[in-house]
Amino acid sequence: MSSQPPLQSSPRQQSDSPFVCPLVEVRQLCVSFDKHVVLQDVTLEVRRGETLAIIGESGCGKTVLLKSLIGLIQGQAGTVHFDGVDLCQTTSAELAHLRTRTGFVFQGAALFDSLTVAENIGFPIRQSNSQINSDTGLSDEDIMSLITESLREVGLTDNVCQRYPMEISGGMRKRVAIARANILKPDLMLYDEPTTGLDPIASDVINELIMRSRLQHTVTSIIVTHDMKTARKVADRVIMLHPVDRLTEDDAQIIFNGPPSTLDRHADQRIAQFIHGEAGQRVIELSDG
Repeated sequence: MSSQPPLQSSPRQQSDSPFVCPLVEVRQLCVSFDKHVVLQDVTLEVRRGETLAIIGESGCGKTVLLKSLIGLIQGQAGTVHFDGVDLCQTTSAELAHLRTRTGFVFQGAALFDSLTVAENIGFPIRQSNSQINSDTGLSDEDIMSLITESLREVGLTDNVCQRYPMEISGGMRKRVAIARANILKPDLMLYDEPTTGLDPIASDVINELIMRSRLQHTVTSIIVTHDMKTARKVADRVIMLHPVDRLTEDDAQIIFNGPPSTLDRHADQRIAQFIHGEAGQRVIELSDG
């Protein structure tokens, strides 16, 4: 068994003043696939340094919204701005450059099976390096130093560098995915279900790493999650999406937008049932079906 430096819990970074200067701005975003509407008139701001959790039942559009924020999915209406730039009005080259300022931790880690841990972590920086003149780019030694530093930041040592993803645990794969997403020190970190499939201890390690990243450098984080412990522990603010086909005519799709501490006191039955994991009316609907 490899020795790993212990993860030390860090207190959540606090600020005496409210967050300012939105890094991400979404205005009346609509996304549909064929005739299936997934996002309907979604309007949202995420401010610099903020950690936002997006919750909601499966199929409500959480991951679609996350991918829309970096232009992986284009909406049929509305706008998405990243640091003041309209993603719908950028060229492919400009969009590629903006994406170097973001890190994305995909569901299931999405590591390259044929690459070692070191090669996975170094992939973004080597891709970026290949676009730089060879005389000014980073050397292999510099890149390896950054890989080692990124591993250390997620509580791993360089003795895992030559292993392949299938040779490490699910929790370690998630940590490697975070190290890969973090290696370019992005302004925006996106996490899609970062604790899914992990045991409670491994899940809390991931929560601690997300919190720690705020202390290491200024970063804005957006986390899609079903894990209410993650939402409560890590987020400054939580929004909850509701499936479009379950909205009444006057409903907005974001049915909650506020600090996690107020979730339990919300009067909306849809919110209460979700955060407490209660089927409620859905059982009757399934019986009727």
